[in-house]
Order: sequence, then C-alpha cells, then structure tokens
Amino acid sequence: MMSPLMLRGLWAYRGFVLGSVKREFQSKYSNAVLGALWSLLSPLAMIVVYTVIFAEVMHSKLPGAAADAHYAYSIWLCAGVLTWGLFAEIVARAQGMFIEQANLIKKVSFPRICLPLIVVLSATLNFAIIFGLFTVFLVASGAFPGWIYFSILPVLVVQVLLAIGLGMIAGVLNVFFRDVGQFVTIAMQFWFWLTPIVYPATILPADVRGLLGFNPMARVIGAYQAVLVQGAAPDWRSLFPVFVLAVVSCLFGLRLFRRRAGEMVDEL
Repeated sequence: MMSPLMLRGLWAYRGFVLGSVKREFQSKYSNAVLGALWSLLSPLAMIVVYTVIFAEVMHSKLPGAAADAHYAYSIWLCAGVLTWGLFAEIVARAQGMFIEQANLIKKVSFPRICLPLIVVLSATLNFAIIFGLFTVFLVASGAFPGWIYFSILPVLVVQVLLAIGLGMIAGVLNVFFRDVGQFVTIAMQFWFWLTPIVYPATILPADVRGLLGFNPMARVIGAYQAVLVQGAAPDWRSLFPVFVLAVVSCLFGLRLFRRRAGEMVDEL
C-alpha cells in the first residue's frame, strides 16, 4: 500500500506525528473545566434523546435481543452512534486536512503522508476514550458479551481503512475543487440516515432492505451491533467486500495524493 520511502518517512517523523496528536488533544481540552468529558457529551446527548424517542415513545423492539434485556436498545444504539462518529470524524477531518494545514505544508518540509496518520490517530484516541467508558457500562450492567467482544477489532480496522481512504480522496480533490468539502458534509448526513443506526433494518420494506447490501457502513455497523447486542460473531463473508473497498480506496487515495502532491502545494 505504501512505498518503502513513505514508510521510512513516517518512521523518521514519528516524533512529529505523535507530538501533533498530543498537541491536538491538549489544545482541545486544556482550557475546558470538564476537559475530555466534553468529547462524551455530544454522543451521550444524542443517545439519550434517541433512546427516549425510539425505545420509550415508539417502543422499538430489536430482533435477536432477549425480552428482558432492558439495555438492549441503548447498547444497540451506542454500537451504531459511537462507531459512526469515528467514521464521520476521520472522513470530515481528512477532507479538509490539506487546506487546514496549508501554512505548515508551504513552510515546513516533512512527508505529507503524516497528515492522514495524524487524523487517524487523533480520532482513534477520542474514540478509545468514549468506547472505553461504554465498555465499562457493558461490564457494570452485566451486558458484556464475553471474549467475542474482541472480534470488533478487525471490524474497527476495516472501518478506519475505509474512512481514511475516502477521506484522502476527498481531501486531495477538495484542494482543487472547494465544493467537494461541502458535498462531503451533506453526503455524510444522508449516509447516516441511510444506515440502520437509530432504527433496525427490519422496519424497512423488503425491497428497500435489499439495497442496504450496497451500503458498506450498514455492514460494518451491523457487525458491531451483532457482537455487542447479540454476542454473535461478525458476518465475515459480508464484511469481505467492505474490506476490499477499503483497501482499494486507500490505494487510490495514496496514488492520487502522490501524483498531485506537487500541484497541491501550488494550489494551496
């Protein structure tokens, strides 16, 4: 995926990458009274609202969940909202990373491929904090699925690869066509609601439900929900096309980046 030259560049500038991630984290929460807890409030507020509306008002029922599983919908919702948040954050930040770091790119000589890595590490750090607390809730509520929980790690890798692949493509294009950033923002909003995150796929008509197979994030989110709600292993056969798409996206994004890197500096 990466040339040996790129890998050597990343290793040589590992201090720059890790330092950038640390500075981003510190600057984000250094002057906040609640600190890193603010990163929890937005997804937590969304989960509370959706849980009240869908679980209590609409009395949503989840297929595969035990009848006495009081937290089934909340866990199902967290599995979707939190992991979608990671995907959306990587795509959103990656599509604007070259423009936001224009001054740094022009003035400092460093491997530009460091920027996508910084985006991934920073977003993953935020996600680890949120999902770690969610895991504590699973254990405390007696809903922890056991060893099958760790099968979400390969799913997470596929999701991150897909996010940074799409983000890099959008990021390069956004340098030359600034409308791309606006399009990506709107497209992500539609994509969220076209993915069974706050509603189960079973409520959709059969013909519409069949179209979910063309939505890679529906398969990824479904894998998380299967593990965390039902304690079942992900459907690896269903995830394989998503993995292929993720790898192709990364390869294409890297190729596009390498071919347009010089032009990007002039455009910025």
